[in-house]
Amino acid sequence: MISQDQKHAMFFANNEGLLEFNGTNWDLYPSPNETIIRSVRVIDDKIYTGFYMNFGFWTRQTNGKLKYTSLSDSIKDKILDDEQFWNILKYDQWILFQSLSRIYIYDTKTKKFQIIAPKNGVVKSFRANSSIYFQTLKEGLFEIESGETVLISDNPILKNNTIVNIFSIDEGLLIQTQLSGFYKLIGKNITKFQTEVDNELETSLVYSSQQLSDGSFALGTVSNGIFIVSNEGKLKYHISQNKGLSNNTALSLFEDDDKNLWVGLDNGINCINLQSPIHSYTDDTGILGTVYASITYNGILYIGTNQGLFCKKYQSNEEFKFIKGTKGQVWSLFMYDETLFCGHDSGTFVVENNTVKKIFSASGTWKFGIIPNHKNVLLQGNYYGISILEKVNKQWGFRNKITGFDYSSRYFEIAKNQDIYVSHEYKGIFRLQLDSDLTKVKSFFAYATPKKGKNASLTKFNNSIYYACKEGIFKLNDQTKQFEKDKLLSSVFEKDEYTSGKLIVDNSNRIWLFSKNYIHYFSSSKLSNQLKQNVIPIPASLTNSMLGFENITQISKSDYLIGTTDGYYTLNIDDLTFKDYVVSISGITTNKLNERITNESIIDEGSFKFDENNITFSYTVPEYNKYINSEYQYLLEGFQDDWSEWTVKSTVNFKNLPPGNYTFKVRAKFANTVLENTATYSFTILKPWYLTNVAYFIYLLLALVIAYFIHKAYRNYYHKQKEKLIEENNLLLEIKELENEQQLMKLRNEQLTQDVDSKNRELAVSTMSLNSKNELLAFIKEDLKKTSDDGNKSIKSVITTINNNITEDDSWNVFKEAFDNADKDFLKRVKQRHPLLTPNDLRLCAYLRLNLSSKEIAPLLNISVRSVEIKRYRLRKKMELQHEQGLVEYILAV
Repeated sequence: MISQDQKHAMFFANNEGLLEFNGTNWDLYPSPNETIIRSVRVIDDKIYTGFYMNFGFWTRQTNGKLKYTSLSDSIKDKILDDEQFWNILKYDQWILFQSLSRIYIYDTKTKKFQIIAPKNGVVKSFRANSSIYFQTLKEGLFEIESGETVLISDNPILKNNTIVNIFSIDEGLLIQTQLSGFYKLIGKNITKFQTEVDNELETSLVYSSQQLSDGSFALGTVSNGIFIVSNEGKLKYHISQNKGLSNNTALSLFEDDDKNLWVGLDNGINCINLQSPIHSYTDDTGILGTVYASITYNGILYIGTNQGLFCKKYQSNEEFKFIKGTKGQVWSLFMYDETLFCGHDSGTFVVENNTVKKIFSASGTWKFGIIPNHKNVLLQGNYYGISILEKVNKQWGFRNKITGFDYSSRYFEIAKNQDIYVSHEYKGIFRLQLDSDLTKVKSFFAYATPKKGKNASLTKFNNSIYYACKEGIFKLNDQTKQFEKDKLLSSVFEKDEYTSGKLIVDNSNRIWLFSKNYIHYFSSSKLSNQLKQNVIPIPASLTNSMLGFENITQISKSDYLIGTTDGYYTLNIDDLTFKDYVVSISGITTNKLNERITNESIIDEGSFKFDENNITFSYTVPEYNKYINSEYQYLLEGFQDDWSEWTVKSTVNFKNLPPGNYTFKVRAKFANTVLENTATYSFTILKPWYLTNVAYFIYLLLALVIAYFIHKAYRNYYHKQKEKLIEENNLLLEIKELENEQQLMKLRNEQLTQDVDSKNRELAVSTMSLNSKNELLAFIKEDLKKTSDDGNKSIKSVITTINNNITEDDSWNVFKEAFDNADKDFLKRVKQRHPLLTPNDLRLCAYLRLNLSSKEIAPLLNISVRSVEIKRYRLRKKMELQHEQGLVEYILAV
């Protein structure tokens, strides 16, 4: 079974559980006992389901997900063994759950059950005419009245044929059977209701049926797909597997609020857009092939494919017929002068009365073009250059090939000045000037820009020539004969939308372009010279066209045929208006880094922890059109300043959002119309505990405490520094005093040294004076001795006196006493260091201490200078001085 809720979400009873589809995402809710769900019915805000030995309802939680509540658990002991529930009906306050054995009636007000148990079981139950009916085999059709069963009819037709469905009609009831078609039950009388498909229904076995909103009936069969017949019994559609259905067994049918027909198949689900402005023709047999061209001519629709040329009566359900002689690739169909031309891989054909006549076979033909002022002449682009077709005696035929240009001419256009512009995919654009007879090329120019490009094309629109490639769309300037980029048309290929540069101009002077996600057409504005842009949101993935060979043909005022690789589809641009849809947020999930996703409430404002800041929003527009996709635009206030670009993606993820207050907004557009509503959701990312106000207050207290202790520490520090500075200053003063004392002592020592030096000088002077005196006395003595020979006694007396006064011992004693006074304890120190020194050695040391030379010492010792040197040498030996050490320096240092 299939059902739909008030928000247009679809629900399906499925082998694996309850399936939900909101137009974008599928959700599967497994059945509680892991069995097949057989029935589903949305009633108010609950989704009721029935399955193996259980039934109940699902309710929507705040996070958008469904939760199951069992009703049958309260009467578990009354449910039959192996019982399954195949149908659910609503009547006022009662919900009916039907198995093949019984009907359980649940009163939603009293929460009590009533059980109806027919003797021969229940085939199926129905609601029609504000009544509840059910069929029992071999007994007939019953109605439930006041909780009791009442036999409505035991007609053999109703006893022996399985009833598929019952519909209300003005006269009574219309009954659908499995094999015998429709019957009308008016009172007690049953009459046959004839339809155009009765013979097919007898062999197809109808399993499901549904009356549609327009009064017609959809019949699902076991082996032949779906028949849709009008309320008069005429066949409207027969949709089977070879017409696009996934398989031919339609077990359930359901028409949604948008008048789409949902089909529950033996394997899979199909949705048929019965009211869509887009109708597709799919050729699963491969006979038709890929459509490259189409046209309507004399009420006949012609389709040119890679298999040849096909035709059928326009707007009929008949099959396409192959036109003999056209086997192969058809490139173009062109109507001129009431003649239909076919450009083919093998040449050019003229089509007449569903037959063809070949008029050119020298080369394959791409396209045709009208030459201004040459009514009976056509230009055709061939695989190898350009040629001329001419009408002679009301018959078209080949006239000549234009010499001087042999490149493939798939796209060409004729300018106002008769110049011909040719686009070659691999060589770029050429400009040709023909002679007046249209027989040869007079001049030839190859354009360097715009550059050649894959799937590029050339066409004429509003008397101007346009060239389209991946770089954009360029318009020919008639004055400069150069191509200039057209900003408006080139905007189609922005944002990586380029798939093909194919340009097509229709009979209403609209230019069509194809991009990755859209079909665009531009038309001239009635109020200005600006082009008016129209966008149809049909992506290239659904149109299924050959890139570079897209084709669209205007087959009526507003109907267009677009070729695909397996058929075609028609588009009515005047019907591209849809009822107002609503965009809604379908799911919100959060997750911590590398942890599981959590579904959040989509109703209440969100409040998430700081580490739950990876948030995904899912949103949808519950529409089910095959070709037209909804587009979305979102804005996260508090994080973004501008709306996002339009995209078909229905989810968005925000990672690592910082703490703060946010409002998520999403809006949508469908068929290029922006929906009125905007879905919003406000939420807050909480700050981490260490960034909360309480934390800041604690931080403030801690800062104050720390500041206090820092202040105290600094105060103690500076106090200690002050004391230390005072102590250092005192110490410096003491050091200064010591330095002053040392300076004073130094001065005293210098004074003493000066005194010593002075005394040493005095001592040396006195010694020298003594030495001089002794020398003088000795000199006098010698003179007296010379005169003493005369025997003069007085002279001898004088000599004796002189001898007494120049005695060395007396002189030394006087000197020693004076020396000790001048240099106290020197002789003792020398004696202590060198005990072996004799008094003469000490005497020499004293003289050397006075820094006397050997010459000055010799008289004092009454010896020669040579003897002084010998004494000095011996003194060094006794003192054991090194060779490099001076004797005088050593004595001065003692």
